Amino acid sequence: MPFARSSKPRPPLDEPALLDFAVKSLSAKMKSVRDLRRKLADRAAPETVDKVLARLKDLGYLSDERFAAEFTRNRQQNDKFGRRRVQQQLFQKGIGSDLSNTTLAAAYADVDELALAKQYVQRKRMKPPANEKETARAMRRLMAAGFTTKTVWKVLRNWGAEVEEVDVVEDAE
Repeated sequence: MPFARSSKPRPPLDEPALLDFAVKSLSAKMKSVRDLRRKLADRAAPETVDKVLARLKDLGYLSDERFAAEFTRNRQQNDKFGRRRVQQQLFQKGIGSDLSNTTLAAAYADVDELALAKQYVQRKRMKPPANEKETARAMRRLMAAGFTTKTVWKVLRNWGAEVEEVDVVEDAE
């Protein structure tokens, strides 16, 4: 294979080289502290990684608060995801529950979830379900997009689907 990766381990980077690598990585894509730490851990000793991360925070290049706010804004405005889906993704990125809750509360404070769900449906070009199987599929898809069951039922009823509403206790968010 002409483009196969070398099986030789890479030599560890010193602090200036690791800082340069980290800045290049952040310039390509914003990352959380945990994601960047994982990326840098392959390239240097843990003490060097800690020093570089502290330096990046001092320079203002690395901030979980900014990452969480920007990530939430992108998922809400571009992908039209509901609050729960974004919360799940923030957790996967290593953002703590306190920070994610405050970020989500600020981002979704003025958002009409039904309107956001309708935008999601339009963005994904979902069609009104014709039978129970398609209704179930649409419901699963909207739930996976992070919308509450109450909102999902409203969307399905707007399509004319017959949905039996079950009493579900929503999480206090």
